[in-house]
Amino acid sequence: MYDTYESLMERTPWTFDAILAVAGKIRSGNGPLSQTFYKSLEEAQGIARSSLFGPVVRKEAVQGMLLLAAWSTNGWLPSGHAMRMALDLGLHRALEKLADESGKQRTPDEERDLVVSARIWLCLYWFDHQMSLGTGRPIVLRDENSIRHCRVLLNHPMASPTDVRLIAQVELIAQKTQIYETLVPLGGQVNHNTLSFIRRAMTALEKWWQDCDELHRQTMDQDALLRKILAGELQYAKLWVLCVTLRGVAWDKMNFDQRELAFQARDAASDCLSIFLTSPEYRAALRYAVHDSLVTAAFSGLFLLKMASIFPDDVDLPAIIGQVEQLAQLLSEVAAERYALTLRIMLANLRRKLAERDRQRGIITPVPMPTMAVIPPPSFAHDMIVSPTSMFANIDPTLPAPITMEELGFVSDRGYFSPSAIPLWLQEKSLDDLGLPVNGSDGIFLQMNGGNGWTGDLTPIPEAW
Repeated sequence: MYDTYESLMERTPWTFDAILAVAGKIRSGNGPLSQTFYKSLEEAQGIARSSLFGPVVRKEAVQGMLLLAAWSTNGWLPSGHAMRMALDLGLHRALEKLADESGKQRTPDEERDLVVSARIWLCLYWFDHQMSLGTGRPIVLRDENSIRHCRVLLNHPMASPTDVRLIAQVELIAQKTQIYETLVPLGGQVNHNTLSFIRRAMTALEKWWQDCDELHRQTMDQDALLRKILAGELQYAKLWVLCVTLRGVAWDKMNFDQRELAFQARDAASDCLSIFLTSPEYRAALRYAVHDSLVTAAFSGLFLLKMASIFPDDVDLPAIIGQVEQLAQLLSEVAAERYALTLRIMLANLRRKLAERDRQRGIITPVPMPTMAVIPPPSFAHDMIVSPTSMFANIDPTLPAPITMEELGFVSDRGYFSPSAIPLWLQEKSLDDLGLPVNGSDGIFLQMNGGNGWTGDLTPIPEAW
């Protein structure tokens, strides 16, 4: 055995500390973060900062940086640093060397080193592209040849059971990148050529899923977690493609084709959420989820709420509200409050809008309250909650009244949620916008008070000069 507890601790304190930090965060759940978490994260981030201006000699350093990026809500910069460390170490050439059939003999240690390097590179490639597409930033790495031989891992004597998952992620992100670069320049324009391209894209995504599910099926049953995740990713990829297509389109000016695309996106979002909520394996794994997995579930719920806001007479309102409330409650239970609170805000806005619609029809009813269990507000949102006195002293009478704690399903302390803390995409004036924001998830979900992407009372980190 190579990666044992003792050998990892001795060989790479950075990666070891990063693992402990992630484990400490997960273990704490909704409770207070432990001293183990704080100390491990401080050590890991300290080593990470020191690597900016010094040579990197071990690929474990790349693993440590990637772990810090994956479980952070601000993973863009650390993932970029991990990518450049990997390039310096030559990890991008590992797959090409594994696929080389020139007959060169390698020792078992050399072979293992290449396999591990290839896995690290594929994970980095996926994460870097996912961060770019998910936040609207430009894709920096353009060398598709570095992943061309990715399937060589599947038949390698040192193959891991989870290699099929890694290959599926890399192949999906490569397809999404091609789709994105075709759709973005259109600026929401939907014509015959656009529709034809979308049909081809959907066919390609279905084929990706069929091929990868077949690989998973060889060693996993129908209810296995990785197969459920794969099915959910197919539906989310469809939703994502359609939301990119609809970017910049005003709902009240939609033509027939754009409206059809919106309802296709609704079906994909509903299917994605259904897979997520009905799989016990998926729900149980949620407490270990990285940012990207939480976005998949939360954005599906947000899109359904927007569809309900725009087309209340054409969707199943009770079903959508029930699904999203269930999701928000589940996210709250696993300390994913950044995403749960975003859903709660959208639910509150939708209930207000539906009550206003009823009032205009002569049906006078109070705005309904959430049916979720009442819980305290999350600690990271305390700075976003204001008292009635300070709120109404500076309120604009032309805007809707601020959302109360009761409307969000929190224990009432007569406070209000600050409108200035709500991202533009969630605000009343943007409720009718179905397109994905240019800055992706950064423009959708609430910003946390941890500047380094981790919640908790951490020692402030010096800003770059």
